[in-house]
Amino acid sequence: MAAAVPPPVPQRGRSVRSTGNTGGSPRSAAALRSGRPLPGGPGGPAGAGPAASMAQRGQEAVAVPSLGGVGRERFLQDVYPQRKPVVLKGMELGSCTTKWTVDYLSQAEGSKEVKIHVSAVPQMDFLSKNFVYRTLPFNEFVQRAAEVKHKEYFLSENEKYYLRSVGEDARKDVADIRKQFPVLADDVQIPEYFDKEQFFSSVFRISSAGLQLWTHYDVMDNLLIQVTGRKRVVLYSPQDVPYLYLSGTKSEVLDVDNPDFEKYPLFVKAKRYECYLEAGDVLFIPAMWFHNVISEEFGVAVNVFWKHLPAECYDKSDTYGNKDPTAASRAIQILDRALKTLEELPEEYRDFYARRMVSRIQEKAYRNDYG
Repeated sequence: MAAAVPPPVPQRGRSVRSTGNTGGSPRSAAALRSGRPLPGGPGGPAGAGPAASMAQRGQEAVAVPSLGGVGRERFLQDVYPQRKPVVLKGMELGSCTTKWTVDYLSQAEGSKEVKIHVSAVPQMDFLSKNFVYRTLPFNEFVQRAAEVKHKEYFLSENEKYYLRSVGEDARKDVADIRKQFPVLADDVQIPEYFDKEQFFSSVFRISSAGLQLWTHYDVMDNLLIQVTGRKRVVLYSPQDVPYLYLSGTKSEVLDVDNPDFEKYPLFVKAKRYECYLEAGDVLFIPAMWFHNVISEEFGVAVNVFWKHLPAECYDKSDTYGNKDPTAASRAIQILDRALKTLEELPEEYRDFYARRMVSRIQEKAYRNDYG
């Protein structure tokens, strides 16, 4: 894996302006800290109700652009600096696209044990943990994941399976397909879009048909290589974080197709990008772009993450690529302490100084070149 990665270029998008009614109570400041919507802010009134639902259903998704025959030079010059998702077609990915049948996968890596997610429902929710972890021999897991109904199961005959490979010690080691699945790794050719020392992880994934994963962001750029099967991917820009009701790196809005607008009224403001990945397609997902994935068929994929910031910017204990950069974590901790300090003031003063804090954050930290 070898390619030079240029520094990020500002992304084009919507302008973010500082206004007088973005909300400024401690609750508002906490909302800004956590990525939740600001009451009375740019997202509009809290009671959007049925009208918002109708607006969302009538809003067409923006198609993620597709490009064919993108080599290293074109990716680095034309694609990467835009900081937007792109589907890359016609990539040379090795023999995996033709070899990775259910039978071949089962035989190639044999009966080694793997830890998997099992859910009785298609929508897996990391926040409510509506799934369980179980262990199966890899060959048996592959056979089960490829089935629609199961004769042997943990929760129900319709349960869904999901494998997200991890390191030997998930608390210390990153996923690397070359180490966890060496036979299969020989079949994969990773696009060389980054320098070897920037490599972070290569994650092997297998999903049952119909499985939907929660909306989340990662702090590193990555390529989602769809080896077999078909996926639908819905994405949201980092600038739409006020509308996504975050809890950590994950959105509380699980069902992006039929969201609960009574509970999440500002979600209607989030601009939806969408693409369908066929076998052999590669999706470039820039850092901090939210993504929600549905496996429309039994599918196998490889995710490759790389560090596009200097290595010292990242949390050294991060083995998944989803812990906020260390400077961001420190800033959030400082904001938490500031909010705690505001509690010493009477309500009228808390509200005033919280509004000042929000205004200052917008003035000093928000970008104004989204257009």
